[in-house]
Amino acid sequence: MDYRALKELVRQGEGTHLEFKLKSNHPERIIREIVAFANTEGGKLLIGIGDDKSIQGLKHVDEDEYLLERAIDRYCSPAITYTMERVLLANEREVLVITVPESENKPHYVEDPLNDTRRAYIRVDDKAVQASKEVREIMKGETAERAIRFTYGDKEQTLMQHLDRNQSITVDLFANIANIPRKMASRTLVLLVLANVLEIHPNEVVDRFTTRMG
Repeated sequence: MDYRALKELVRQGEGTHLEFKLKSNHPERIIREIVAFANTEGGKLLIGIGDDKSIQGLKHVDEDEYLLERAIDRYCSPAITYTMERVLLANEREVLVITVPESENKPHYVEDPLNDTRRAYIRVDDKAVQASKEVREIMKGETAERAIRFTYGDKEQTLMQHLDRNQSITVDLFANIANIPRKMASRTLVLLVLANVLEIHPNEVVDRFTTRMG
C-alpha cells in the first residue's frame, strides 16, 4: 500500500471493516480488534492513525511490529491468518497496516492465560464487541456446515406468531412468551438462524433475532 491509498482509507473513517489505533502500547485491545475482524467479515487495522483521522505514524515501528506479532501468536486461538505491511510517511515515521481476512475457522478467541479466560469478539459497526453464546454457537454451526434439522412445534409457532406482529425478539423474551427454559430458547433460535429461517443482529447490549428477508 502506498501513501495515497492510505490517505484514501483514512478519509473513509472507521467502520465495520476499518479500525484506527494511534499507538500499539495496548496490544490486548489490538488483539481484540484482530479477532473481531476474523470472526466477522475481515478488515484492516491501521496503527499510527488518530481517531480524528490524523496520520501520525509510529516512531519505533520495528519494535511495534515485533510486539504485535508476538501478541497475536500468543493470545489468538485458534491461530489467525493476517498480513502486516508498513507505509512510510514524509516525516520518516511509518503506519502499520494489519489486514485480516474473514476466517473459515470461527470462532476465534482472545486467550488470557493469567485469568484463565477466553473471549470471542465480533465487529459491530465500528466496535469490537464480545460475542454472545448464541453468536458463538452460530459461528461453530456455520463452520461445521452440517445439515440442520428442527421440528416445528408449539414453541416455534409462538415464536413466528410473535415475529409476525413484532420486528424482533430476544432470547429472554422468547423464553418468557413460550414458557420454556432460557437454554432451550437459545438453542431454538440458534438452530433457526443456521436453518436460514431467522437472522441474528448482534449488539453489545443484547442480540436481536428477526425473520430472514428474501
